[in-house]
Amino acid sequence: MSKEVQVAIAFFSADGHTEAMAKAVARGARENGATVVYVPVSEFEDIDWSTLEAADAIVFGSPTYMGGVAAPFKAFMDASSTVWYKQGWLNKIAGGFSVSASMSGDRHNVFLQMSTFAAQHGMIWVSLGMPPGNNYSYGSDEDLNRLGTYYGAAGQANMDEGPEAAPPQSDRDTAFAYGGRIAKAARRWVEGAE
Repeated sequence: MSKEVQVAIAFFSADGHTEAMAKAVARGARENGATVVYVPVSEFEDIDWSTLEAADAIVFGSPTYMGGVAAPFKAFMDASSTVWYKQGWLNKIAGGFSVSASMSGDRHNVFLQMSTFAAQHGMIWVSLGMPPGNNYSYGSDEDLNRLGTYYGAAGQANMDEGPEAAPPQSDRDTAFAYGGRIAKAARRWVEGAE
């Protein structure tokens, strides 16, 4: 019998939009046989680092603020240096998601920050793995990957709408598919190591 795969979702969410994406990633991972643990990083002093070290995959999530990750998420990244020193996340599967108010929001920089961070920890980054949506006249905002990202799952949330309305369902569905991809990648990685 194969080992149960565990996916940890380490995220910061100020207004609930990024948490909505985290929940969608979690549903996708669960539906593909993984157990999921949430690791909110707003108070990085309270993070259970052992939970992250025990996970087979870690998915990082942050809003896009001023072209980068939010300050609490950056503090979490910096605090992980003690894990880096002992290579506690070496060879774990990694991925990321982000939400911005603008359609672009310079979210690409967030994915570069996250993937570089994962590479520094010796992790294996998993891309979104789907073509961009809404690229043709017959496309729509209901398309998966409507924002056309490749590094991870992207969401867009209007600043005057709460998480019950934004990000829209298509972004949540994209995050759901990404959670499934992460779980499958972790399963292949773990079973290959056995």
